[in-house]
Amino acid sequence: MNRQTVSTDVLIAGGGSVGLMLAVLLRHHGIKPLVVEAKPELSPHPRANGIGSRSMEILREVGLERAVNEAAVDLQAGKITGRTLAEADFTEGVEWKVKTAAELTYTPARIRGTCAQSRLDRVLITRAGEVEFGVALDSFEQDPGGVTATLSDGRIVRTHYLVGADGIRSRVRQVLGIGVTGPGAMGPETTSVLFDADLHPRQPFAMCHIEHPDAPGLLVTVDGEREWVFLTPLDTEPTPDLIHTALGDPSVEVNIRSVLKFRGRGQVADQLSVGRVFLVGDAAHAIPPSGAFGLNSGIADAHNLAWKLAHVLRGDAGQELVETYHTERHPVALMTMEQAHLRFHNPSLHWGKDMAEARKAAGAINAPVVHMGYRYGSTELPSTEDVTRNLDGSPGSRLPHMWVRDGVSTLDLVGSQWCVLTADPAVTADVPVHVVPDWPYGTLLVRPDGIVSRSSV
Repeated sequence: MNRQTVSTDVLIAGGGSVGLMLAVLLRHHGIKPLVVEAKPELSPHPRANGIGSRSMEILREVGLERAVNEAAVDLQAGKITGRTLAEADFTEGVEWKVKTAAELTYTPARIRGTCAQSRLDRVLITRAGEVEFGVALDSFEQDPGGVTATLSDGRIVRTHYLVGADGIRSRVRQVLGIGVTGPGAMGPETTSVLFDADLHPRQPFAMCHIEHPDAPGLLVTVDGEREWVFLTPLDTEPTPDLIHTALGDPSVEVNIRSVLKFRGRGQVADQLSVGRVFLVGDAAHAIPPSGAFGLNSGIADAHNLAWKLAHVLRGDAGQELVETYHTERHPVALMTMEQAHLRFHNPSLHWGKDMAEARKAAGAINAPVVHMGYRYGSTELPSTEDVTRNLDGSPGSRLPHMWVRDGVSTLDLVGSQWCVLTADPAVTADVPVHVVPDWPYGTLLVRPDGIVSRSSV
């Protein structure tokens, strides 16, 4: 057994999307973490399929917006419905049409369609640095100066900080003895079938709700050409015949590559950090799949934590800065889980058209507000429907987006560092000052993650 001792600034347990995203962000801030992942390789099986605008803003910040769009699939429709794919109506009853750039006035970031989580992972790993597959975190102990962790290959790792990005059944969370709050398991077990088939649909779509009684489920686009996922509640071993029934075409050659079984779960860890150990992604919160909030919430966790760890490790701030991770992200996680829970029981709150009044009656929040319209330090929002009303320069909110010149947003000006945005050329500060003509939000001090710290500095 190898008893070698190695050291790193940050040890990340878990090399899924959120663990990889955290590694990318830490490296962006000048910190080189070590990522260990128990699985032997990246999962080929998509677990999520919707990257939100706020996540795209974060990917834009680290220079990966273009790469993710190259990995994404063009769409013309979001969710369609049919007895089979062959019988689906691509013109009537299309739910959630893909937003155009003109409609997304509140963000500079764009995703051209849909990007499966497996495809996102292949982009992230190119910038994540040192990632070791087939290596798990066995145990750890922390002291005032750091964390000592033992890996499955016998190595001892001495690190300043440990981050658990190790999923719903997080080993890190269990060792810390942290409980969870939420409804727990929800709905029946679902079988997810990753398969190859040349389908050539009449037009690109994100997902098709299949209503055939012998093959009910959801057909999901992965690459729009050969890779697809079929999600079904049927408790049977999936076969090509099942896929043929869902497609409505027995002549298509189907190659089943991977099968996963899962059950939706709603839970939030009661603490997102203990001393020098933190939880992100599914380890911190399991969000029911309705609404596509889970992966995006995990990316936001990583974004919140990375710059804080970097500042403390560089000596620019004290330990109290990273302690704000729990106080800021925990209320957001609870809100996000509640919103996904509401949609789980009433999907029309998310997919339906003209549902503002129904959402208000149910206590549901419009999806863009869930993704980026929340505020750190406050649960009161100007609007639960119109995200632009919440992005008004108030402390705790994401900095308002304005184009300052061709292709450059006010969010780009932040540059992952503290800065000031103002229309007043006389303003001076100890951080970069960006003078934006016709800026209507006053003088704002902005954090490295694009969150307004305070106004009228």
